Amino acid sequence: MKNLESILSKHNKDFSAVMPYDVNQENVWLIDLSDSNREVAQLKSPKLLDAYIQEQLNANHYRTALGGYGEDRVIYRNNNVFDRPDQEARSIHLGIDIWDAAGTAIHSPLAGKIHSFANNATTGDYGPTIIVEHELENYTFYLLYGHLSKSSLENIFVGKEIKKGEQIATLGDFEENVHWPPHLHFQIIKNMQDMQGDYPGVAKPSEKDFYLDNCPDPNLILNLSVLNK
Repeated sequence: MKNLESILSKHNKDFSAVMPYDVNQENVWLIDLSDSNREVAQLKSPKLLDAYIQEQLNANHYRTALGGYGEDRVIYRNNNVFDRPDQEARSIHLGIDIWDAAGTAIHSPLAGKIHSFANNATTGDYGPTIIVEHELENYTFYLLYGHLSKSSLENIFVGKEIKKGEQIATLGDFEENVHWPPHLHFQIIKNMQDMQGDYPGVAKPSEKDFYLDNCPDPNLILNLSVLNK
């Protein structure tokens, strides 16, 4: 049986854009949220991170910013966002983030159906989240869309058919997505492990290998050329 990565690579020219514009044609900021970015390392709250990102986007006339897959993010360790101070911090990012304004439309890159959805409204979580089930070459996998608007969860239901290119959501504002800067968290998942409407988007370094295997690089679908350089 082929693995998911090879199947997605084979079909990567067939996927439509997730954003309502071609990111590859825009002025894009590859934001570094690891501890090698000293400016980010000094930020002690999501609110300060929001201000930093918006300042950089405006000052440099970026259309959008991209946050990396597999990145070890200092902001999560600094704030114990997901775990207590005495626990190993979850800091390995399992998706790709695309920063844009609240209300920006989000589209499905291929046909599928709604697997599950939820408003994960606890501190540090995704806020409104939609998970769509897809199948290619008899391989079932899932795409998670996090940090959406509350209105994105209206008029949807488990099993609802989704067409390729269909708008499925809009980005949430700072309050809706649990005090994170407005952005899309986009993640591929092979095995949902019986979870509904939620799946970890950040892993402990000690569990990195398992989660990066279960959540392959989203650029296999997004096809963002700037991430391949």
